[in-house]
Amino acid sequence: MSTAQSTQQRRTPEADTANTRSQRPLTLAQRENRAGLAFVSPTLLVVLVVVVLPIAWTVLLAFQHARLVDIQGMGFLSNWTWSNFSEVFTSPGFWTSLWTTLVYTVGATAGSIVLGLIAALALRRPFRGRALLRGTMLLPYVAPVVAVTFVWEIALSPQFGVVNEVGTKLFGWDEPVAFLSTRSQEISLLGWHVHVPLALLTVIAFETWRYFPFAFLFLMARLQAVPEGLEEAAVVDGATLTQRFRHILLPQLMPVIALLSVLRFILTFNKFDDIYLLTGGGSGTDVVAVRVYDFLTARYDVGAAAAQALVLAAILAVLLGIYFKFFAKKVQEEA
Repeated sequence: MSTAQSTQQRRTPEADTANTRSQRPLTLAQRENRAGLAFVSPTLLVVLVVVVLPIAWTVLLAFQHARLVDIQGMGFLSNWTWSNFSEVFTSPGFWTSLWTTLVYTVGATAGSIVLGLIAALALRRPFRGRALLRGTMLLPYVAPVVAVTFVWEIALSPQFGVVNEVGTKLFGWDEPVAFLSTRSQEISLLGWHVHVPLALLTVIAFETWRYFPFAFLFLMARLQAVPEGLEEAAVVDGATLTQRFRHILLPQLMPVIALLSVLRFILTFNKFDDIYLLTGGGSGTDVVAVRVYDFLTARYDVGAAAAQALVLAAILAVLLGIYFKFFAKKVQEEA
């Protein structure tokens, strides 16, 4: 008897069962699971490379003595230290920059949403040229940030800016105002002399103008979905314009406004390019994101810069946690 025949005779029932199972066709659920893994795998790979690995690398650098000139030859698990965080918290101007960041973030977020709401309400009803005007309102948001900051710098220039030209001729300004380089400006208001952070307010105004189209798109889409019968019934009942807005439109818009508040707060809290291009972080506009850049480029201290970025992320996480804990559920219930 040949070897192959004797081997075939020695095959056990368990082996036959395993062979039958291996040749059994896949079920529909198994095929769907494999297809889902095949579709999700590229996204997971991109997220891993673009998001997870940089965050992990930043966390590791935050706990190491890392200089820019030494970063290529250093190991992953060497030179552990807490001194980067102590340097961040004890560095001059940290708490001032954190307060500046909060004021800038809250002001720009609220301003962009309010201006977007006004624009959405103004362009809600059809009229001739509405489509063109809607498209024009998107220009600040889609234009390159370098271009729009350059336009604002030229317009606000104390030497040849159009804003100072109009102010001195029409509004009686005594002298041109350096909007982007004046930390504090004294103004007279109803007999009171008030010092205002002019450069910071100018940057907030720029942020409001640049990103109000983002809120405008969301709010306009929600306004278009509000049933017309609600307002018609309110008009029949004698409700005024403000009453219709307060009791009909605003409750419909609250979920969108809450979402916009969270999104714009996150994006503005981490904003760097707008402020750096306008003022370079000077004149009272030194936000935390600019300080991270200064730690990296001026001191060449990668570890301290990573620690500052980690502190910034932690503060943002705490603020968002407070919002979701105390306010998010209430907004959903009111909506």
